[in-house]
Amino acid sequence: MTRNHPQPSRRTVLGGAVAALAVVTGATGTAQAAPGTGWPTEFPLPDGWLPEGITIGSRPYAYMGSRADGAIYRTDLRSGQGGVLHEGAAGLASIGLKLDRDGLLYVAGGAGGTARIVDARTGALLTTYQLTRDAAPFINDVVLHGDRAWFTDSRAAILHGVPRGRRGEVRTLPLTGEWVQAPAGTNSANGLVASPDGHALIVVNAGQLYTVDLGSGHATKVTLKGAADVAGGDGLVRLGRTLYVVQNRLNKITVWDLDRKATAATLTRTITDPRFDVPTTAARYGDRLYLVNARFTSPQVPETTFNAVAVPL
Repeated sequence: MTRNHPQPSRRTVLGGAVAALAVVTGATGTAQAAPGTGWPTEFPLPDGWLPEGITIGSRPYAYMGSRADGAIYRTDLRSGQGGVLHEGAAGLASIGLKLDRDGLLYVAGGAGGTARIVDARTGALLTTYQLTRDAAPFINDVVLHGDRAWFTDSRAAILHGVPRGRRGEVRTLPLTGEWVQAPAGTNSANGLVASPDGHALIVVNAGQLYTVDLGSGHATKVTLKGAADVAGGDGLVRLGRTLYVVQNRLNKITVWDLDRKATAATLTRTITDPRFDVPTTAARYGDRLYLVNARFTSPQVPETTFNAVAVPL
C-alpha cells in the first residue's frame, strides 16, 4: 500500500469546532426545525451533491461526503446552516466517513480505491492511502476501532485497516469462513461497526450480517430472528447491544437486539419516515439519528436537490 502524503500525528481539537466554522463557506437553504426544540429535523445540501456518508462527533456538527467530486459539507445541527469544508476535485468521491476524537476525518474513496484523511478543523487533505490496485474497487464505508480505521471494499472479500493518527502500514484482512462475496454491482460489503464485546466487527453484506474476527478474518453469519434478511442494508449504527440497519431502497431503518457476541440479532422494531428518499447511512447525536438521502431513484444530475433528515431513536 502506498501513502501519498506524510501521515499526521494525533492531535486534540479542543475548541476545534469553533475554528472549523470559520472555514466553512457557501451556506445553503433553510432548515426545518422540530417543534419546541429549535433544532432542525431536516436540512438541505447543495444541489447535485450526491451524498452517501454522514458522521458526527462529540460536538453538534455533521460531516457529509459527496459522490460527485469528493467534497465534504459541514452542518451545524443546532441551526441547520452549513457549507463546504473540504473542496472536491474531478474523479474523487467521498462515500463513508468517520470523525475521530482527534479531529481527523477518515474518508472512503469509492472507485478510486483510496482512504483519505482530512482535517475536520481546516478541511485540509492530510493523507491519501491507495488501498488497492484492483481494476474496479469500491471502498465503501469505515469504522474506527482500536488503533485502526477499517474500510470495506464492496467488490472484494477484504477489509483494509488504516492506522489511526500515527505512522504505520495498512493491514489487509482477507475475509474467510462463512463470507459469501456478492457479484460486482450488487449491494455487497457495506456498513460496519464494532461488536458489543469489541472483539470483532459486524459487517452488512448482500442482505446479511456477519461478524468478522479481526485476528483471522474469519466471518460468521449472524442469525437473524424476526426477518429473513436486511435487504438493501447500508449504513450501520450500534448503541450498546442495539443495532440500527439502514435499508436504503426500502426507506426504513430496522432495529435489532444483539446478543453479547453478536451471534444472533432479534428484530425489535422498524423506523420509517415519509421524508426518507433512499437513505444510505446514519449517525447519532443525542436522542436522534441523522441520515442523508441519496435519492438513487431520482436523476443524479447537478440540478437534483438533496437533504439530510433526523428521526428520534
